[in-house]
Amino acid sequence: MSRIISIHSFRGGTGKSNTTANVSAILAAQGKRVGVVDTDIQSPGIHVLFGLEEDQMQYSLNDYLWGNCEIEQAAYDVTRLLDSTISGQIYLIPSSIKAGEIARVLREGYDVGLLNDGFNSVLDALDLDVLLIDTHPGLNEETLLSIAISDALAIILRPDNQDYQGTGVTVEVARKLDVQQMVLIVNKVPQGFDFDAVQKRVEATYNCEVAAVLPHSDEMMMLASSGIFVLRYPDNPMSAKLRQVANRLMIDN
Repeated sequence: MSRIISIHSFRGGTGKSNTTANVSAILAAQGKRVGVVDTDIQSPGIHVLFGLEEDQMQYSLNDYLWGNCEIEQAAYDVTRLLDSTISGQIYLIPSSIKAGEIARVLREGYDVGLLNDGFNSVLDALDLDVLLIDTHPGLNEETLLSIAISDALAIILRPDNQDYQGTGVTVEVARKLDVQQMVLIVNKVPQGFDFDAVQKRVEATYNCEVAAVLPHSDEMMMLASSGIFVLRYPDNPMSAKLRQVANRLMIDN
């Protein structure tokens, strides 16, 4: 049975898209057919991690939302673009990076209800095992829909007081939406922190499981979104933690 997983954060800059891309690569390496949707329409970017260039995007999620194509026409098999041989497949549905398209979204909006239809359609059309939704930071109509229809939700935060407060709001909303499974991921934690203490503090604060505490990584920063970390650095301790996250998100509570 197919599974929908949303990766979300209350604020930008938490590593949400990087985490989504890495989880997708881990699951595809296990032989799964994985879909990734960039619903951060106002500030898209996950396509960069997969090496998908603008001139390779005939259609985008924007085109689907405005009735120009079926959603599966905007899905690109990016498996071949990765610097690794994996047994599964990854299909990416990018949002448009054209300034005019982004401005149109900001000016006119779109029918958020179409997203739900599109998610279900692409699951069937591409025979996906799992669909990962890279959400827009914060809480808006699109985010609430993505959370509500997900089988699992991962909320990413940094060890930062602004993140702690915003994450509290997100957790409360997710509980009101009866999300089936919710975990937290604490990302970009400085090496000098006590990771066990961070995990205990976050779990106690939100009464929610922490799937992983991820360290700040110089290798991740140096990669600079030019590839997917777990494929470039498979033996790095960070990659082991990301595999732990991916496996946790595929297990029902």
